[in-house]
Amino acid sequence: MSQKTIKEYIQDFLEYCEITKNQSPKTIENYKHYLGRFMVFLEEKALVSLTPDKIDLPLINSYRLYLNRIEKPKSLSVKTQNYHIIAFRAFLKYLAKNDIATIAPEKIELSKIPERTVEALSKEELDRIFEVASENINAEGADGLRAGRDLAILETLYSTGLRVSELANLNRPQVDLVRREFMVRGKGRKPRIVFLSEHAAEIIKKYITKRTDNFDPLFISIPKPKKDPNATQTNILSLNGQRLSTVSIEKIVSKYARLAGVIKKVTPHVLRHSFATQLLINGADIRSVQELLGHASITTTQIYTHVTNKALREIHEKFHK
Repeated sequence: MSQKTIKEYIQDFLEYCEITKNQSPKTIENYKHYLGRFMVFLEEKALVSLTPDKIDLPLINSYRLYLNRIEKPKSLSVKTQNYHIIAFRAFLKYLAKNDIATIAPEKIELSKIPERTVEALSKEELDRIFEVASENINAEGADGLRAGRDLAILETLYSTGLRVSELANLNRPQVDLVRREFMVRGKGRKPRIVFLSEHAAEIIKKYITKRTDNFDPLFISIPKPKKDPNATQTNILSLNGQRLSTVSIEKIVSKYARLAGVIKKVTPHVLRHSFATQLLINGADIRSVQELLGHASITTTQIYTHVTNKALREIHEKFHK
């Protein structure tokens, strides 16, 4: 029996990830994209009939050179190139697990990238953003509902440290405003408990109270009211229950940061960074912050210690005269 081609094995791998590993659709989508680029590389090299046993380091080095020189539609950062290699190594591990001869994945090293840094907001910047977002929450109709929703989004992001995708997927029944806690599934569908401050819970409660619908999504699109052609009412608010997209949430966060005069680029992830930074500044231990953020590795959480190193600050203040 003839051996399958790389393309056929990649399809087997994606099905394995979907069924056996039960990985998220986003993970499978990423694998398909990154491994698809390897197939494009093989096509350009006239190697579409290549079999796994023919993969060697010279071929992989040629592929990495190809990734590094991509210019259209734009060049790939070293970090993105590494994502391609991580996906490729996962594919090779699948082959090895199924006794299919190929190069050992551990022979392929990732490129060294600069150490990550984080951008966090100061307490004063956060206060300015929340103050601006609070201005119209008592308005009537759609304007008041939209303002209440936007403030609830900002408060929830900062109070919980949620990723934007986790926030977008929230449903009203899952958010316990009495216990001020709820469960989310983060990367890899890993569950974790997150907590709301009393203030954030109150803001969310006020927003929900203003809603007259029974739609499940916590944060929904609020269209501009339609004019009533018959009555004395100036407008009619009609909600369709459409869940806010992650892009819409990012625009909302950016909008209020701009209105508050914050010069930094502010995203939902910056609010997540600010959540973690404030915890550490106020004395939380790194392991607890790791759990609250849903990081699989403590190494990921340690990026925050560079901006919250109290010991170094104390040494500087003591000895720098």
